[in-house]
Amino acid sequence: MPDDNSPISAQHAKDLFAGFKGLPAIVLAVSGGPDSLALMWLAARWRHALTRGPRLLAVTIDHGLRREAAREAREVKRLARSLGLTHRTMRWTGAKPKSGLPAAARSARYRLLVKAARESGATHILTAHTRDDQAETLLMRLVRGSGIAGLSAMARESEREGVRLARPLLDVPKSQLIATLRKAKLGFADDPTNRDVSFTRPRLRALMPALAAEGGDARNLARLASRLARANTAIELLVDGAERYLTLRDRMTAAPSDADVVAAKSFDARAFAAMSDEIRLRLLLRAINRFGHEGPAELGKVEVLLSALDEAMAKSGAKRRPRLKQTLAGALISLADDRISVVPASPRRRRPG
Repeated sequence: MPDDNSPISAQHAKDLFAGFKGLPAIVLAVSGGPDSLALMWLAARWRHALTRGPRLLAVTIDHGLRREAAREAREVKRLARSLGLTHRTMRWTGAKPKSGLPAAARSARYRLLVKAARESGATHILTAHTRDDQAETLLMRLVRGSGIAGLSAMARESEREGVRLARPLLDVPKSQLIATLRKAKLGFADDPTNRDVSFTRPRLRALMPALAAEGGDARNLARLASRLARANTAIELLVDGAERYLTLRDRMTAAPSDADVVAAKSFDARAFAAMSDEIRLRLLLRAINRFGHEGPAELGKVEVLLSALDEAMAKSGAKRRPRLKQTLAGALISLADDRISVVPASPRRRRPG
């Protein structure tokens, strides 16, 4: 195991990027900070060692939030060109929100990166998230009361609008990336917002030394996230099986014209009630996110919905069929005649100004 303060070797870099060798083009998200500069330098060195390999495009997002951002983007461009890479700066324009700025900036960043990938023919975007980032993400979600899926933190690879988002440095400590830059004699930008304690992540980052003294260092926290991700994958497989079971059960009893049943947005409430709470929660989440039109449903609200369904089901013995009708995240969830249905809700009417 390499030392956390040692530079990344050429062989280690080759291993980190090996899975991307056959791609046509890759977008590298490069802000100018140490992590993303190391990503660009390592990726360029890896690509130059290949006889044939993907085209690399370094993309810097200028959020328009700091005066230094434009200069930092120019520095990234200069370095990218010296490494033989194409570079592009994209700007987040328009009004900025007064609250929730980090989340809005992150959403804008990924939207622009996806746009750059599509325009350049790239199938993948590589970001420089490290083991330290993974540990901080776990802590952020822990204090917010996330479920197992949220505590799995960042996935090694995911999808955004048809483009793959990959994090090849997720097991690499930030200290190794800084050591790599120092060995290459490369400077990097220092973003003061990373220390701005008016934001959650910097406040939690300041707690890391104390947590590390108790054994909760970045390595152990990232390991915990990995184990939770493994458990989450196993649970998702069980949910897949439960969904297939409910769908098959309905297909055996549904009329051929009953499209709602066959499409599995309606299922037998009694069979659903016999399943474990975690499976039922995830089945509801899937259905609501599939047919709703207001973004992902919040886990806490789905938990409240499940309790309401259970309460309605419990009343079925009082000589009446259980009934319930609620909207959540743009989906209409109803319970009637021993069936649970999830369909798109009617759009909300805007109040006159």
